[in-house]
Amino acid sequence: MIMTTKLEKLESAVRSLMGQRNYELTSALGELTLVVNAGDYVPVMKTLRDNLSTNFEELIDLCGVDYSTYRDTSWPGRRYAVVVHLLSIANNWRLRVRVFAPNDEMPVLSSVSQIWSAANWYEREAFDFYGILFEGHDDLRRILTDYGFIGHPFRKDFPVSGYVEMKYDEQQKRVIYQPVTIEPREQVPRIVREENYGR
Repeated sequence: MIMTTKLEKLESAVRSLMGQRNYELTSALGELTLVVNAGDYVPVMKTLRDNLSTNFEELIDLCGVDYSTYRDTSWPGRRYAVVVHLLSIANNWRLRVRVFAPNDEMPVLSSVSQIWSAANWYEREAFDFYGILFEGHDDLRRILTDYGFIGHPFRKDFPVSGYVEMKYDEQQKRVIYQPVTIEPREQVPRIVREENYGR
C-alpha cells in the first residue's frame, strides 16, 4: 500500500508539471515511464530536476534503444530512442523518461549533459553504439569502440561478425585492419543418434 501511495504521488506530481505538453505516462510493475517529444525533452528534464515536487537530482542511467524490430515484429513508430532513469534521493523515487529521435536516418536529440554531468559518458556510449547524435554535447566521440571502428554495433542491422577485423601483420610489424574472413555459420542443431551416447 505504501508503494502504491508513493507511485500515485509521483504520478500526480509529474502530471501537474507536464501541463499542456503532449506526453504519455504509464505505470507498470511499480514503475512510471514518461514519454516526451524531442522538442520538450530538455525543458521537461530541467523541470523534473528543479521543481521541488519531483526533485530528480540524479541521472542514474541513459541508454540508446533501437526499436527497428520489437518482440519479433516490426515497430510502428520511430526507430531510435533514448531512455533515461532519474532518481530523487529527497523523495526516494525513480522515473523512466523515454524520448524518440524524430529522424530515423539521422537520429539527433538534445544533450542533457548540461543538466546532469553524469549524462556525458552515457550520451557518448549511445552515440558510439547506436549512432544517436546529441546536440550541445561538448565532447561527442566514441568511448568504447576503437577509433577506426566503422558503424554502430548495437544497431539491430549491424552484422554480428562486424565489417572488419584486426590482426598483427608480421611483415609490416603493426596491427592492420582487413575485411572479415569469418564464414557465416550454419545454425543447425547437432542431432546425436547413437543409442548409448553419454552413458
